[in-house]
Amino acid sequence: MTTRARGLHTHVLESLGLAITAGEFPPGSVLRTDELAQRFDVSRTVVREVIRVLESMYLVESRRRVGVTVQPAEQWNVYDPQVIRWRLAGADRPRQLRSLTVLRSAVEPVAAGLAALRATPAQCADLTEQALGMVATSRGRQLEAYLVHDVAFHRIVLNASGNEMFARLGDVVAEVLTGRTHHQVMFPDPDPAAVTLHVRVAEAVRARDAAEAERLTREIAVGALQELDVLAP
Repeated sequence: MTTRARGLHTHVLESLGLAITAGEFPPGSVLRTDELAQRFDVSRTVVREVIRVLESMYLVESRRRVGVTVQPAEQWNVYDPQVIRWRLAGADRPRQLRSLTVLRSAVEPVAAGLAALRATPAQCADLTEQALGMVATSRGRQLEAYLVHDVAFHRIVLNASGNEMFARLGDVVAEVLTGRTHHQVMFPDPDPAAVTLHVRVAEAVRARDAAEAERLTREIAVGALQELDVLAP
C-alpha cells in the first residue's frame, strides 16, 4: 500500500469509526460501498479494506445481497484500543470513562498484589523509576510528560502480575489514561495524593507486600472514580 493509499485508508477508517461509535449510523444501518467511495472520493478497494477492519472490530457485518450492516454496541469489541479511542472522542465520553475506570478498579488492584509476588528485580526498578517520573512531572502543567510515566507505570504492574490476561489490558488502560488527558478530563496538575500513592505502590511491590500493593492500588482507583464525578459527571 502506497503512502497516499495508507493516508486515504486511515482517513476513511477514522471517519467511519467515529461516526458509527457516535451513533451517526444507528444499528441496522446499511452502508453501501459505492456510496462510501463517492462520499470520501476514494476507490472501492479502499472502502472494502476499511470495511474489513471495521468487521474485525465487530462494528459492522457484511452479508451478500444485504450489504454492510452496522452492528449494535453490544456486539462491538469494546476492548479494541481504537474503538475505545473513538468512543472517548464522542458525546458518550463520561459514561465510557466511568465504565473503563470501573474495569480498572476491578483488575489493577489484583494485578498489583500479584506483581508484589512475581515482579522481577528489573520490573521493580522500572516501576520505581516511572513512579519517580510521575512525581517529577506532576507540577507545572506537564500533563503530556506525566502521561508517559503514568501509562508505563500501569503497564508494568499489569505485566509484572504474571497473568497474560491482565497484561493484555495494557493497551486498554493506556487508552483510558490518554483519552482522559487529551480530552481534558484531568486537573491541570495531577492530584498530589494520587501521585504519592503510585510511589507507595512501587514501594509495596518492591517490598513483596501483596496486601499493601493491592490496597493502595484500589485507593488509586477510588480516587480516579471520584475525579470523574467532578470532571465528567
